Amino acid sequence: MQPGTASAPTFDNLEDWALIERARRRDGAALRLIMERHNRRLYRIARSVLGDDTEAEDVVQEAYLRAFTHLDGFRGESRLTTWLTRIALNEALERLRKRRPSVDLKQIDALNEQGEARVIYLPPARQDGDPEAAAARAEVRRLIERAVDQLPDAFRVVFVLRDIEEMSIEATASQLGLRPETVKTRLHRARRLLRQSLDQTLSSALTDAFPFAGARCARITQTVLERLGERNSD
Repeated sequence: MQPGTASAPTFDNLEDWALIERARRRDGAALRLIMERHNRRLYRIARSVLGDDTEAEDVVQEAYLRAFTHLDGFRGESRLTTWLTRIALNEALERLRKRRPSVDLKQIDALNEQGEARVIYLPPARQDGDPEAAAARAEVRRLIERAVDQLPDAFRVVFVLRDIEEMSIEATASQLGLRPETVKTRLHRARRLLRQSLDQTLSSALTDAFPFAGARCARITQTVLERLGERNSD
């Protein structure tokens, strides 16, 4: 860079409020960055409710479209992440209600309580680029994803928010409209059910479960931008 030349502005370090202001003006770079920052969380949450990759992707798209066309309604009373999460969660739950009868949560909560610990624990993964180790970790992730998919609906959503997305008990309770004590109870029972289906502790792989990056992330982001463009041209 030549002396006296200002560096090019970057969106990467912008706070939520600054991104929102630009997104309200339909700034494509701001919209794209918002989606790239939140794609994985929204996808994980939608999938935890619906248990289907394709339908979860649809939910993420619809959640963004709803959010971006109602940005004037975002008052900053909560974090942008919280607002987007609530929109995606509501969209997923609405689809679930249309798909099948509601689950009797009282019956689920009547399950017997046993056990205490978090699901499972593995030795730290080696970071030496060993392809066999990488393949093993990928298989572990698939085992976790299958086990999570088999959890009852009410337990699965809580487990994804708490142990995979690492949201606090209070934030999880707020998102799901539950009491913190209920979140604790369902998380405890979800972990117990997972321990029963897995022979060894796998918590070190949990943060890699249900990835949403690369081509899938780019496809969702581009599709939403194109659909927003179509709406603006109508």
